[in-house]
Amino acid sequence: MKYLPNLDPLRFILASLVIIYHLPQLCRNQGLPYYLDAPIFNRGNEAVYMFFVLSGFLIIRIIYSAKLRHAFSIRNFYIRRVLRIFPLYYLIVAFGFLFYWIVLPFLNIPFENNYNFVEGVSLAIFFLPNVFAELYKPGGILEVLWSIGIEEQFYIIVAPLLFLIRNKWVLAVLMFVTIAYFIVFHIEQFFYLKQFYMVYFFLFFGGIIALLEEKKKLEFLKTRKVVPVLIVVLTLLYFTTTIFLFNSRVLYNLTTTILFGMFIHTVAHNNHGITVRHKFLNYLGQISYGIYMFHVIALNTVVFLFLKLKPYQLFNDLVTIILIYVLTFAITILMAHISYKYFESYFLKLKNKFR
Repeated sequence: MKYLPNLDPLRFILASLVIIYHLPQLCRNQGLPYYLDAPIFNRGNEAVYMFFVLSGFLIIRIIYSAKLRHAFSIRNFYIRRVLRIFPLYYLIVAFGFLFYWIVLPFLNIPFENNYNFVEGVSLAIFFLPNVFAELYKPGGILEVLWSIGIEEQFYIIVAPLLFLIRNKWVLAVLMFVTIAYFIVFHIEQFFYLKQFYMVYFFLFFGGIIALLEEKKKLEFLKTRKVVPVLIVVLTLLYFTTTIFLFNSRVLYNLTTTILFGMFIHTVAHNNHGITVRHKFLNYLGQISYGIYMFHVIALNTVVFLFLKLKPYQLFNDLVTIILIYVLTFAITILMAHISYKYFESYFLKLKNKFR
């Protein structure tokens, strides 16, 4: 398939927004200096939501393209997803339980595991980390896996659904499913969908945007340069101001879904030749899965270090905050790089055999 520009740097930016969301929260909880006042430091969940839109955009685009060639295999699709997601996911799951059940008690650091070990492991292993995280708050290393669970659940739904639908009906069915689920999600009786962050409509809408582009239904957005500029500006305002934080959950989710879908389309298809060609930025996007998965481990390590240094008062608050950010990003990127090069790449090579 045709390579789409700008998406790798976007992945890194979104992963970075998640880091700067979690970092001041942990510092505050541990009594270290922090800064949390600017809106951009509170957009971690929204960054994940854009990840969801992007994921649905790419996955449904791939499946639909394969269907048009009569080459879509559910078996190969799931094998590719397993090889991409599972190795690192289960590595973090194993480390998380080891950290909270063995390492912290060994270091005499208080942390309450308020759940049955077997139940916790079962929820994490069988694609329900979002349920696990919400019910028990098992610690940041395990809680951050909630979004991976949402993606895994989406894959379980979307592949059989698209496999069974005739090509000419795919877009119509996706639009119906997305609208119907969006309505159900906001019905009070289905509170558990909100409780466990089962926001599948983000992923489905990303797929709708991909199909509309495939069918040349979004050409009207490309006729004037002011349209992509406006979409980018609105997205920047979304992350840097509070003008899109509506009291109505329905309006908030609807606005977020549409704006993020339009933004993904803009950076991928309506960029008027503006592409990010920086090799390092693109590489950071390629390892963004690892950045997301390792950042809580790196953050805990850095915070632990500064708690040990706190009695010596070596740095003022501003320097402490800057150092915590720099070290957290540096360690996270280093861990993600090592993981990608020496661990994930082995499975990614196997993945290519099932294209």
